[in-house]
Amino acid sequence: MAQAGKTKEMDMLNGGLAGKLILFSIPLAASSILQQLFNSADVAVVGRFAGSQALAAVGSCVALVGIFVNLIVGLSVGPNAALANLIGQDKREKISGMLHTILTFGAILGLILMVLGLVTARLILSVSGTPDSVMDQALLYIRIYFICIPFMMVYNFGAAILRSYGDTRRPMYYLIVSGTVNVILNLVLVICFKLGVAGVAIATVISNVISAGLVILCLHRKSDEFQFRFEKMHIEKQDLMKVLQISIPAGVQGAIFAISNVFIQSGINSFGEDAIAGSSLALNFEYFTYDIASAFAQAAVTFTSQNYGAGNLKRCKKIFWLCMLFGIAFTEVLSVIFMIWDDFFVSIYTVSETVALYGLIRMHHVCSLEGLTATYEVESAALRGMGKSLEPSIITILGTVVFRMIWLVTVFKLVPTYDMLMNVYVASWIFTGVAIFIVYVHHMKREEGRMGQQTL
Repeated sequence: MAQAGKTKEMDMLNGGLAGKLILFSIPLAASSILQQLFNSADVAVVGRFAGSQALAAVGSCVALVGIFVNLIVGLSVGPNAALANLIGQDKREKISGMLHTILTFGAILGLILMVLGLVTARLILSVSGTPDSVMDQALLYIRIYFICIPFMMVYNFGAAILRSYGDTRRPMYYLIVSGTVNVILNLVLVICFKLGVAGVAIATVISNVISAGLVILCLHRKSDEFQFRFEKMHIEKQDLMKVLQISIPAGVQGAIFAISNVFIQSGINSFGEDAIAGSSLALNFEYFTYDIASAFAQAAVTFTSQNYGAGNLKRCKKIFWLCMLFGIAFTEVLSVIFMIWDDFFVSIYTVSETVALYGLIRMHHVCSLEGLTATYEVESAALRGMGKSLEPSIITILGTVVFRMIWLVTVFKLVPTYDMLMNVYVASWIFTGVAIFIVYVHHMKREEGRMGQQTL
């Protein structure tokens, strides 16, 4: 019988891969989808019970929230890859020091990001073209929301630690608990106490405190090298550098990726409050589908990190192609479901026909092909699993920020329609996916040559 608190690891180095990748990814995808469902409750409750103006206020914050969320999620790739690599190399004596460095750094950085978000909120909302009619409500929402940033950081870093040895179920359970609290509080604070956008923001903060607390409690109760103790919190420079080598490019990529959406949001804002609200509700379905692609990307980085650390390049290649196949296929299955019952799904969030129309346009132009995001996400993840984080980050920045800005000032300027604005997403995904694949193929050939020389 396993010792209480002992880590039960998934063997990523031996045996069949397909089943293990799915077993790893499905709870992770479910966790993210559940998180989005609970976040969607914010949008649904506001849209239904606080009116379209409140919905537009929350929608105006989507791009700004996305900058910080994407940054945090990107930064969490580093802890995952660094710990998985130590497991693959069988350097278990170094895990405890790395773990405490990760969580200490995460807590400190979370506080810094919270302050940064509070200071820059008005500026970014103004730059993105948030209408004056919703500015006050948007600021109220985002300033309360930013209080949860440190807790969000701790949860994501803690979840990354659990994923490093194959545990994707516990983060899902914690999100179920915190998300349920979020939904209940949304209904109580908005419907009963009439707090509007402030109510959903407060609910979000409380739910993030709960999820962070649960993941820390889980690590605290362990009895092996993955055990967390508050008195051991410190930052080991060498361990931090290993994490940051992967985290910084991935985090910056995520943040800049979101920044590109700020420019797109300014284009959306030019079509008025109904377009803002419609785009905001449609974005929820994109998150649901993207979460599946992202889950297989997380599987790719974790499995690749362990096997690369163990020197098994052949298995790394198999992981890449399986994650690519599963990521595209599973994502498109959900996209098709949304397309078939599009009217029903949109009606969940709004009773306005005009808002619904804008939502449907975005769904059909963007969500229908969300599977393409799996290409560049899995490719980037595979490279990061091998310690190459800078290259995919640079290409993603070129493919999203630069490409999309060029699209806005050329194609969209020539054809200034809402439909054409939405087409920028798919075009940028194709460009980015092809470019990173070329880098991946080149790097694999170089690694095969290097390892071949080592065996001579």
